[in-house]
Amino acid sequence: MSFERIPLAYPIDKGILPAFSPRTLDFHYNKHYAGYITKLNGLVKDTDLEKKTLEEIILATKDDSTKKGIFNNASQSFNHGFYFSCMKPNGTEPTEKIKKRFETDFGSFDEFIKQFSAQAAGIFGSGWCWLVAKDGKMEILGTSNSDNAIAHGAVPLLVVDVWEHAYYLDYQNRRPDSIQKFCEVIDWEFVEKQMEKAKLF
Repeated sequence: MSFERIPLAYPIDKGILPAFSPRTLDFHYNKHYAGYITKLNGLVKDTDLEKKTLEEIILATKDDSTKKGIFNNASQSFNHGFYFSCMKPNGTEPTEKIKKRFETDFGSFDEFIKQFSAQAAGIFGSGWCWLVAKDGKMEILGTSNSDNAIAHGAVPLLVVDVWEHAYYLDYQNRRPDSIQKFCEVIDWEFVEKQMEKAKLF
């Protein structure tokens, strides 16, 4: 089995406005994401990992120092696919059903956005900031470099990429601004589906 990028639900030449320009999306999807997929396919070819899913590869290699390259590229392939699925031009509005669940775990939906944005902005160097389900509740998880939520036994619900390549062409060193705009393009319909899969309702 050969891994492929997930198809985007929006055209590259339109970008993901108002957050990310067509140029950023083109580089991110066609260069960075594609590079991880290509490297992963080369690393697992003719091995027992070749027919496993990305999630299975991540779990099988996360604690094996001899397979760090495979883990990094499998994790980055998963992370990018999930990240691009979390967005939609102009975003969508969270339903009352979602907001009530956020009230339970964070006090309010707005408080979640505040905490999520602050944690994402504060990640040192490259990484990812996740909203995850763990032990029946939602929490925010920051991971460094290629690490991801699955490797920590959590179910991913939402993620923002805070590697510089995700935002630098549009925002330079203004990571907090890029996160604020990311929050304006979140596809809450996608997030709600992940919440349903995690049995949070």
